[in-house]
Amino acid sequence: MNEMTTVTKAGGANRPQPRAGVLDIAPYVPGKSKGTHGKTVHKLSSNETPLGTSAAAKAAIEAVAQNLELYPDGSSTELRAAIGEVYGVNPDRIICGAGSDEVLSMVAYAYLGPGDEAIYSEHGFLVYDIAIRAAGATPVIAPETDLTTDVDAILARVTERTRMVFVANPNNPTGTYLPFEEIRRLHAGLPSQVLLVLDAAYGEYVRRNDYESGIELAATAENVFMTRTFSKIYGLASLRIGWGFGPAHVIDALNRIRGPFNLSGMAIAAGVAAVKDREFIARSVEHNEKWLPWLTEELQKLGLKVTPSVCNFLLIHFPDEDGKRATDADAYLLERGCVLRLVGNYGLPNAIRMTVGSEEANRTVVAHLKDFLGKA
Repeated sequence: MNEMTTVTKAGGANRPQPRAGVLDIAPYVPGKSKGTHGKTVHKLSSNETPLGTSAAAKAAIEAVAQNLELYPDGSSTELRAAIGEVYGVNPDRIICGAGSDEVLSMVAYAYLGPGDEAIYSEHGFLVYDIAIRAAGATPVIAPETDLTTDVDAILARVTERTRMVFVANPNNPTGTYLPFEEIRRLHAGLPSQVLLVLDAAYGEYVRRNDYESGIELAATAENVFMTRTFSKIYGLASLRIGWGFGPAHVIDALNRIRGPFNLSGMAIAAGVAAVKDREFIARSVEHNEKWLPWLTEELQKLGLKVTPSVCNFLLIHFPDEDGKRATDADAYLLERGCVLRLVGNYGLPNAIRMTVGSEEANRTVVAHLKDFLGKA
């Protein structure tokens, strides 16, 4: 019998231990779902769409529900074909995952290991840090300028150990974005062996002439990979559907580590229907275009600073005063059934992220904050 090595930790317990670094990972904590009384009136903590789900996607789910005993297509062929048709890209260069989180993790596991470094921005999506550390690599954080990704700060931190750069464009939780010329400048400044990962989870919401999601760059460069999600504008967060697009050699590597049947049959069918329902997407964009500026203006009237956003959420900054801080506002809103998102774990201890909700939800939050700040 082979000799087994045990590790003794404080307390004297002999048991299997995670490899070095795993217990240093801070678990991802999602936004709250309920108010302090256990009842949700307005949940605005997770950037979910207030328009629900496409009727076509619901019908597709019901159809698949008749045959739950069958395995789904392990390659998500129909979904990749539908995405390829809508976005004008080769389906063979698409990979699907259980949310873009899984796709981001797969790319980290495929290209990072002990001794490697990966860079992300100061207030970037927390999943990047988790994926980097889980792969055994070292995260390197680049400071931002005005809560916006700083290309020069990233490039200044590239070393011979750098293997990957994660950029959320636009970024969560700040809502800011980089014009695509800046993304191209970043790409041009990276060594060819460094993989640039562009996370465009909120790309469908952006209405700026100088913005691109990264599809063209991922289609033409050998070291650019773009990720997208069905969890936001498509209203399919519960089904966990994400996808990535990039060079054939990157897709090949990811498919070698992708779990079999990583998307359910319901997810595949709903995704196909949702990505083709352009009318639903148009209504979602129209709703956001109306209420994002309204919320910004109304919150600023209350004396609150709001970071300019191109997404379906806002980052609201509170005064550094006793009784008026973000944690106080969060407790006040929770008592009244309005669930927003504290972002202290993103290095923003005195800010709250608010999803653009329904008209009723938006007006209710503004009214409660008006009372909270004594502006009535």
